[in-house]
Amino acid sequence: MQNIEEARIGAELMAGSEPWLTLRRDFKHAYNLLTDPSMEVYIGRVGGDVVGFVMVNMQGAFAGYIRALAVMPEWRSQGVGRQLLQYAEKRIFRESPNVFLCVSSFNPRAQAFYHRLDYECIGELKNYVIMGASEMLMRKTIGPKEAFLPVS
Repeated sequence: MQNIEEARIGAELMAGSEPWLTLRRDFKHAYNLLTDPSMEVYIGRVGGDVVGFVMVNMQGAFAGYIRALAVMPEWRSQGVGRQLLQYAEKRIFRESPNVFLCVSSFNPRAQAFYHRLDYECIGELKNYVIMGASEMLMRKTIGPKEAFLPVS
């Protein structure tokens, strides 16, 4: 992410889209997340237009965690999400053999998307964000940590 305008566009996208609507995440929450200096945010563009973004956390126990992936409504089902995800995976696999993400139980379209791209559900966090919904912890791996050599 290069500027405040991109953060504003991304926050508006999140605040007006699922799963963030159901999770009751508003513009302020999304904007604060997108401008958090500990996050890496990569913007997808077509021409000069922002078409989506992916947010990656490379710190902590789950280094390589995809915190958010969002695509503008008019660009969905056109491969933008797949390209953003693949970009994030390449970034993560330079430092970690695992990519982690959570997908909401009420978001079957997103679950199917990640399954198609070889993500495996490795756990369920019941009532994690909101009562009555789970976050499904998913992982894509290229091997165990003990055998992994970071790319320098």
